[in-house]
This record gives sequence, structure tokens and C-alpha cells, in this order.
Amino acid sequence: MPALKVGYARVSTDERDLTAQRDGLAALGVEPKRIYVDHGLTGRNADRAGLRQALAACRGGDTFVVTKLDRLARSVRDAHQIADDLAAREVKLSIAGSLYDPTDPMGKLLFNVLAMVAEFEADLIRARTREGMKVAKSKGRLRGKSPKLNSRQEAHLVELHAADEHTVGELAELFSVGRSTVYRALERAARDRENVVQ
Repeated sequence: MPALKVGYARVSTDERDLTAQRDGLAALGVEPKRIYVDHGLTGRNADRAGLRQALAACRGGDTFVVTKLDRLARSVRDAHQIADDLAAREVKLSIAGSLYDPTDPMGKLLFNVLAMVAEFEADLIRARTREGMKVAKSKGRLRGKSPKLNSRQEAHLVELHAADEHTVGELAELFSVGRSTVYRALERAARDRENVVQ
């Protein structure tokens, strides 16, 4: 079989869009059906289903393609581990169109610099987030996530559940929330009823 190009794209939140990465991978010669993705996972999360599938799809002679090294890993150790695994399996690693050759001293240096920059960026983001949260907390602005259902919606959901005409799944679909949100609303209502009885 001819050598293939296998692409990988990742965004750290579900709201972010993968279009630019998909387009970049297509421009680098990766077929859309050979692009594997992860949504809502950071590069530090080693347990990524899309990455596992992409790595498993590679055979000796194939090329593993990413648009930027920070899409693949956010730490020097993880980047090296993935690159070493690919090299051991005779799979080439392409970063934005440049092939990484672990036997080339210059290529090795460039890879290390890119991995260190990716890790540095991740550390900066974390530090800025912590700093922002500290400032917001000191000003009384940090309140946590807003509830998915307002009190009126939650009361309506509990009412519908009490009527025993809808399953939890149907209620979740009806209110555009997850099942866990429905269960939490029902548990709160049950606790409130118990408190009233006491």
C-alpha cells in the first residue's frame, strides 16, 4: 500500500472551531477522512481519543501531520514521547509541512525549541488565568458557572417529571441540557421538599 498522510487537530474547548486546522491539514495533503480530532482537551491531556486513533492509523512509511506542534503536545516530555514512538514505528512527523528528522542535529534542535515554546505558552496561559481569577475573586466577581436552567425552568422540569409523562432523557432533550443537569434539578427539588417537611 502507498504511504499515507494522517492528520491530527485539537482544540481545548468545545466552542472553538477546527476549520483553520482542517484547512491547514488539507493544504498539507491530508485527505479529510484521514484527519482525526479532539474537542475540549488540552495538549497536556495524554488520554485523547482522537490522538490515539490518529497514531493507531499510522503504519511504517506514513507521515503524521499537525499544523503546529502545540496542537500535538504542550510539554517537552510529551512531544518527545510521541515523536520517539513515531520514529520507532518508522512514521515521519510533519509539523506545518516541515519533516522532523530525529537523526538530524538541526532538526532535533528546532523540535526542542518548538516544544519548549509550546510548554512556555501553556505555562503563561495558566499563570494569567490564575492571576485573573485571583483579581476577580478579590473584587467579588468570581461566582462560578451560571446555572444551565433558571429557577422557572427548573420548576417546570420538576413539574413535568412529577407528572410521570417524560423520561429523564426526554426532559434533557426538551430543555437542551444533559441528563446530569436533569438529575441534579430533581435531587435539589427532593431536598427542598424534605426541608419543608422537617
